[in-house]
Amino acid sequence: MRVVIMGCGRVGAAVATRLSDEGHTVTVLDTDGFAFSRLPSRFTGTCLIGSGTDDRKLEEADIRRADAFVALASGDNRNILAAQKAKHMFGVQIAVSRVKDPYRSELFDQLGLRTFSPTKVGAELAYDSLFASP
Repeated sequence: MRVVIMGCGRVGAAVATRLSDEGHTVTVLDTDGFAFSRLPSRFTGTCLIGSGTDDRKLEEADIRRADAFVALASGDNRNILAAQKAKHMFGVQIAVSRVKDPYRSELFDQLGLRTFSPTKVGAELAYDSLFASP
């Protein structure tokens, strides 16, 4: 699978590394070149400095040939914009976006984007931990 990931923070680097380890073709975009230092030396993908909301950078990342796009930048709006562009402008079949606000997540799901909310997942885990057996 060809995957373009926007954001090389801890989550982005972990996802990129796992995909690379599994033999997928991975391109990671980040506005901060230092972020790529989170990737291990065994990472076989491509790193590009730039924003996943920039059409030229998406073209440079070969977005039109990508099977999936994953938006993992720090802001919900940027993630959603980039995921929508990937899906609707460039024809990427799978567009996934991290959305910290769980209420927004439901709205964007209705737009055909796959979203996940770390806020919602974290709250559920914290709640479940209260009632877990020791």
